[in-house]
Amino acid sequence: MESLLLRIVKPSLAFSLFVLFSGTALAGGTRMYVYEMPNGTRIVTDYALNNKHYRLVRVGNNARGLGHLAVSKDSQFFRAKPSTYDALIRRIAAQYRVDFALVKAIIHAESAFNPYAKSHKGAVGLMQLMPKTAARYGITDIYDPVQNIQAGVRHLKYLSKKFNNKNYLIIAAYNAGENAVKRYKGIPPYRETRLYVRKVLRYKRRYSVES
Repeated sequence: MESLLLRIVKPSLAFSLFVLFSGTALAGGTRMYVYEMPNGTRIVTDYALNNKHYRLVRVGNNARGLGHLAVSKDSQFFRAKPSTYDALIRRIAAQYRVDFALVKAIIHAESAFNPYAKSHKGAVGLMQLMPKTAARYGITDIYDPVQNIQAGVRHLKYLSKKFNNKNYLIIAAYNAGENAVKRYKGIPPYRETRLYVRKVLRYKRRYSVES
């Protein structure tokens, strides 16, 4: 039986698929491995790869679901490495005079750099924008990284002015809403928000080194 190699390449979020397989290989009963290479490319194969630079993402007993994995907006599949959007973040953050490290930290906490992330509350994209917020900033494609980051950064700029550039209040408002921060005159007593603020500030310290 001919072996299978399915390589998924991600240039600017447009995926190209290169598949070498026999019908028998895809029919089932074959153990399948999904690896991620250092550049973010993923490889699906029916044999284990002995390469310390490849990260094993998934092992399955057959090829069922691989087509869905390749074409769907699956959050695990589309998660990018932390540096993927650095140039875009830098450009937009500089344009609106918002701290690069803060923007990247928010994206890390919100979506783990997955442009197709969607929360159970309906927040979407890299910066997890609610549709109402997206509409406020004129977004036409909420999944588009450029539009998503631009709207998110503009919202952070707005919150910065509202809360006197105090990062802990800006971050809290991004998570819980500006009205909640005003009501409690500080970080709201919500466990989720308090953990979120600590997480973002931790990421911000890490990414400040890259600024």
